[in-house]
Amino acid sequence: MANVDVTRIAGNIGALNSLYALQNVNNELATHQARLATGKRLMSAADDPAGMSIATSFDVRRTALKTTLNSIGDAKNLLSNMETGLTKIQQLLIKMENKALESKGDVIGSGERAAIYGQLKAFRDEINDIVSQTQWNGKNLISGAGGSGSTAGLNFLTDPDAQQVGVSLFSFGVGTYISNAQGFYSVSSGSGGFTSTDMGLNDAALSVSTTTAGSVAAKNIDTALQAVKEGIAQVGSFVARLTFKEETLSVQHANTEAAYNRIMNANMAEEQVEASKLTILQQTSTAMLAQANTSPQFLLQLFR
Repeated sequence: MANVDVTRIAGNIGALNSLYALQNVNNELATHQARLATGKRLMSAADDPAGMSIATSFDVRRTALKTTLNSIGDAKNLLSNMETGLTKIQQLLIKMENKALESKGDVIGSGERAAIYGQLKAFRDEINDIVSQTQWNGKNLISGAGGSGSTAGLNFLTDPDAQQVGVSLFSFGVGTYISNAQGFYSVSSGSGGFTSTDMGLNDAALSVSTTTAGSVAAKNIDTALQAVKEGIAQVGSFVARLTFKEETLSVQHANTEAAYNRIMNANMAEEQVEASKLTILQQTSTAMLAQANTSPQFLLQLFR
């Protein structure tokens, strides 16, 4: 700060010093007021270039984590829809198996067997309706591979680095299990899915015209029931895995959000303290500027 020579009135150095001090106070006060108004500590890269760069990286990460968490939530809802369809099919198959068991004895006649057969086919048709209605955004979930409207697999976003978890849908049919894909089994053959065709529940397989036929029908239905039970277990295992991923990513999101918040967002209590201090300095600087503008007037005493 320049020295003040009160005998040289053509340059009011004292007033200039006070003016520059007032300008600096006004600039700092404006900065703190803007932080209080926006809640942001960094409002431009000039405030902290390195901090802004780091915060931008954290911002990208935290938003990606949030998107991934939303995707996992949607995936769990999709699987819940799938599980509901399979549970309903399981309930129908249990009823069908009990009906088939009724035909294993000779205590019923041909009329009763025909009624049981008709009921079994009605239940089977309802299973097909459930399979066709178990959808998510137009995608059939449990109708298996091949054919119109069917699907063989699903992909879920489970990683903020855009990594996907692919799953093979339930497979049912004659074949050998060859892999375990993220909790869902794949088979080397078989059409997959849970339609009556996939599970081999055609008219002949449901015939209960004789005691022997009733035993075969009950066995066929039980085979289908075991496949559905396995499918429900597979859904549960995958939902559990998604839940673990969700919990892990939730912790990561909270930590990343905290790091971003520390760099980018203002400490409101601290900013209020600074703003109060600078408001007082603004008033004192204004007063000192006024005083500095009047101080050279004492030289007029020399001309009396």
